[in-house]
Amino acid sequence: MRGNRIAALRPSRVRARSAAVAAFVVLAAMVPAAVSAAGTQEVDTELPYVCALPSGRQPVTVRVSAAFPDRAEAGEAISPTGVTTTVELPAEAVADLIALEAATVRAATRLTVGVAQNEAAAEATWRGTTEPVAVPGAGPLTLTATGDVPSVTGQGDGDLTFSAGNLAVDLALGTADGAAAGPGALTVDCSPAGDATEGGLLATVPVGAGAAEPSGPPSASGSPSGTPAPPSGAPAPSSGAPEDGQGNRAPRVAENPPGAAADREVPHCAYDEENPFTSASLNAYITGYTNVKKQKGASLLPLSCVLIEQGDLYPEVDEDGNLHIVVNATGRLHHEGRMQTPPFRSTFLSFGFVPTTATMVLEQTGPMTIRFDSLMLETIKAETVIRAPFRLRVTALEVNGTPLDVGSGCRTEKPLRSTEPDPANHPGDHLVLYGRGEHTPPEDATGYMLLDGGPLTGEATIPAFTGCGTDGEDLDRLLTASVSGPGNYIKQVQGRTCLPSGPVFETPETKGQCTEDLQPYQIPVPER
Repeated sequence: MRGNRIAALRPSRVRARSAAVAAFVVLAAMVPAAVSAAGTQEVDTELPYVCALPSGRQPVTVRVSAAFPDRAEAGEAISPTGVTTTVELPAEAVADLIALEAATVRAATRLTVGVAQNEAAAEATWRGTTEPVAVPGAGPLTLTATGDVPSVTGQGDGDLTFSAGNLAVDLALGTADGAAAGPGALTVDCSPAGDATEGGLLATVPVGAGAAEPSGPPSASGSPSGTPAPPSGAPAPSSGAPEDGQGNRAPRVAENPPGAAADREVPHCAYDEENPFTSASLNAYITGYTNVKKQKGASLLPLSCVLIEQGDLYPEVDEDGNLHIVVNATGRLHHEGRMQTPPFRSTFLSFGFVPTTATMVLEQTGPMTIRFDSLMLETIKAETVIRAPFRLRVTALEVNGTPLDVGSGCRTEKPLRSTEPDPANHPGDHLVLYGRGEHTPPEDATGYMLLDGGPLTGEATIPAFTGCGTDGEDLDRLLTASVSGPGNYIKQVQGRTCLPSGPVFETPETKGQCTEDLQPYQIPVPER
């Protein structure tokens, strides 16, 4: 890896195949319900926040629930599980959404969690996403987000505290027919109500020898005596750096949640003799998650390479006289000379006890088009639409270590498809991903920008499967029943692009675009 670079008795073979297919969550790592067990402490804390809504700052109730271990050893990673962030938006927020003609809303939450031990502090970001929620005729509106969170490791003996800080809620707005509503996206920034040094405590985990017994579930009224909650916005010191001059070291926060890019091999991503670069060439890494609605879970999309060719650049003036710069580009996945993702394996437990592993790829079956439209104001506002056809192909399946032959042609019968807002000009089945971003120089850009990368979102229908099974056994119907269907949310994250024909940046201080061998320097982290 590089630098910052996730019943009735039947023949056993039939039973194994049926078990594998009926629970075919190779597209979705199933998220089992958290089970309370000995050695854990369950947390369910309600906290008051103030959020900046279009209509002004409003009080908002936030509830955070998770399971923590009741104690840990020094140097042992603590991984909270069953993390849920519930945000109850008031009636005023619902009125704002209605004014934007939003019929549905999907949320992604980013909760800053302060972690402290022996007066040394760091920060972690807890991310979560929700399913689409209908906007009611009147408030309130409750949004419940779930997701994996990074682990935290205490660097010595002493209580390790987790405290809730600032919260950002990214809202994707949709109309009743699936198109983007209003601005398409809206970010709501929230901060704890009152004094940031009071309240917000989520859990205390005793670490190391002589640690006190864990306290009961914390209340929202304040921290236990002698357990300071680090204020939101405190800088996160580097791992192992002394924090207080007395040898105390800050808790170490994992860079990414489980399965993120830093935990996986980084595929080769560079132009070559068969794919020569030009002055308009870019390359980047992409990753992300896709939900599978039938399985009520999400699957990690593999870290993949995309080669981009910038095309025409031309100005447009809108009806208000504002100047837009539009860039049309094309892209293609690139893995060992093929337009596909690298093969990726998913392992899960069918029915909670049968280990099942599948290998699959996403194959690009036609042109990928990119339209990047930037509104040239003091703050540059950009909208991006990406269209591309992809089929899902399953190449291998194992149940309890026993390979099952799905055949060489097991795939979706058509490309995955999204609702196309302009079908006359863009016919056929394909995915549609949307991105929005802003840039006020010299500050860093936020959201999605073509050169800087960022999140892109969309929703897809998974078609029926075909060509699956051998020895005269047709597995198509079982796979289709387990996986295929509409309403599968996708969140793809693109890293910063590398411009091979431009300067090479080799160090983080230069916000590295390219490695020495002209591959993208930045490895994106998947988000839900």
